[in-house]
Amino acid sequence: MPPEETIAYTRNFAIVAHIDHGKSTLADRFLQHTHTIEQRLFQDQVLDSMDLERERGITIKSHPVRMHYTAKDGRAFRLNLIDTPGHVDFTYEVSRSLAACEGAILVIDAAQGVQAQTVANVGLAMRHNLAIIPVINKIDLPAADIETCLEQLEEILTIPREEALLVSAKQDIGIDELLEAVVARVPPPSAPPDDRLRALVFDSVYNAFRGVVTYVRVVSGQVRAGDKVRLFANGLDTEVKEVGVFSPQMRAEDTLHAGDVGYIITSFRNPADIRIGDTVTSHARPCPAALPGFQVVQPMVFSGLYPVDSRDYENLKFSISKLQLNDAALVCQPESSVALGAGFRCGFLGLLHMEIVQERLAREYDMDIILTYPSVVYHVYLNGGAMVKLDNPVHMPDPSEIERIEEPVIKAQIITPVDYMGAILNLVMERRGDATETHTVDRHHVMISALMPLHEIIVEFYDRLKTLTRGYGSLDYEPCGYRAADLVRLEMMVNGEPIDAFSSIVHRDHAASRGRMLAERLKDAIPPHLFKVAIQAAVGGKVVAREDVRALRKDVTAKCYGGDITRKRKLIERQKEGKKKMKQVGRVEIPQEAFVAILKAKE
Repeated sequence: MPPEETIAYTRNFAIVAHIDHGKSTLADRFLQHTHTIEQRLFQDQVLDSMDLERERGITIKSHPVRMHYTAKDGRAFRLNLIDTPGHVDFTYEVSRSLAACEGAILVIDAAQGVQAQTVANVGLAMRHNLAIIPVINKIDLPAADIETCLEQLEEILTIPREEALLVSAKQDIGIDELLEAVVARVPPPSAPPDDRLRALVFDSVYNAFRGVVTYVRVVSGQVRAGDKVRLFANGLDTEVKEVGVFSPQMRAEDTLHAGDVGYIITSFRNPADIRIGDTVTSHARPCPAALPGFQVVQPMVFSGLYPVDSRDYENLKFSISKLQLNDAALVCQPESSVALGAGFRCGFLGLLHMEIVQERLAREYDMDIILTYPSVVYHVYLNGGAMVKLDNPVHMPDPSEIERIEEPVIKAQIITPVDYMGAILNLVMERRGDATETHTVDRHHVMISALMPLHEIIVEFYDRLKTLTRGYGSLDYEPCGYRAADLVRLEMMVNGEPIDAFSSIVHRDHAASRGRMLAERLKDAIPPHLFKVAIQAAVGGKVVAREDVRALRKDVTAKCYGGDITRKRKLIERQKEGKKKMKQVGRVEIPQEAFVAILKAKE
């Protein structure tokens, strides 16, 4: 079939949804109904290749697949599905995946209704002018409330309820009707402006034997093995070794034409050379401009990563380098701590990304690690007008040199049942947030929009939200610039010595309460010494909280039988003098278990 006719019968679409609304199960049914995968090879969540994805029910990496479908009128279509991540941490990857499509299936759980990330994903799809097919999934559940979901579809997302399809991916209900809707409602790829090669990079993985495998959507032109291509972002040239498609495993093809979704294998061995959102073009006839939307992904959350046993540093270094091969968003650089020894300062896209990295290091590389208190990137403006980006509290300049500090702010959207609205507003205020707007979703739910400091939501906020709403609340957020705040560095001192691993940047109003909490934890974690150990929380040299670890006391009068009381007093006074001298010259040994207990504990 000529490429022009192939484009007319090609449909590129993605599945977007809130976490656990049934994206991967729906993708499984598509693969079965189009006979893309043999029944003997089938397993649940086929496109989720990691054990971690299957266990937690989340998608971490994009997974494209090509399917062939014969419609009821006899026409044969080629369907390219891109299964996208659903979590807010991976919003940029989702946006690039949607840029490679013309349509999106929006999945809504019939029992849970529209959630915060549903709203965010619809906004992304609309910004890319995609045809949206709303699907009410899990209609077989006893708790399914289809009428409420249809109301929310119209009220929140402004999508007519008549466009919605009722489906149960688990029970295989309504899948054929949905496939028919895909070929009818999703438009084919638009005709290319010219025959110059333009291919959008929407993901990449590292293969130990073949190097970097680049996932692309060809917008115009064609690419085949042997062609010399160029990457727009960094201007690197390379030769194409192989092109192909996913069905769902990699399958080599002669050529990728305009409208195709597939992969390119080049001579690149470093995943950092391939950036998501970049444009691949021909070396001989490059296109005049890159495809729109490319940006360099910046880490949002930073944390120190140290081995529990300092002898495992080299193993940790090797493990992180291996992990970075398939996770270019993970940024690491070596650092050392007086208390924890040698380790790495790592940047993550968000808290889920940090949790996944920690889990993968533990599972795949058997590494036992400590993560320090997470921090964000602050803008510190000095008296001379210079601005310093700060991601580690240890490097904070002297307060006398600082004019002001600005912290990153996010715009949060929280959907909660009406009964818990007061508790959620209190939580937002407690975390220094401003509720800017409340919007009634339906008779049972309300949506709260709030401006909040990013630092206040990276630790425990989501857990508190779920606890207060008994699991029914949902959160989505997006960066919203920087604003000035009264921030200080909180130092923890043990016996007068500052412990850099426990340093953090906090709001001045919260410094005393956080210092007290950390001091209490350290008091329980540090074993008693022969002298009293002072644990202090200090801000700029001023102590704001203190706890003492009691001294071990040997009964020096145990062998004193009879005689004058002055004998006992003399022994006790001598013991006091010894403890006083020991306090001056003694060192407090903080066991590694104390760091693990404090830094791994939920804040």
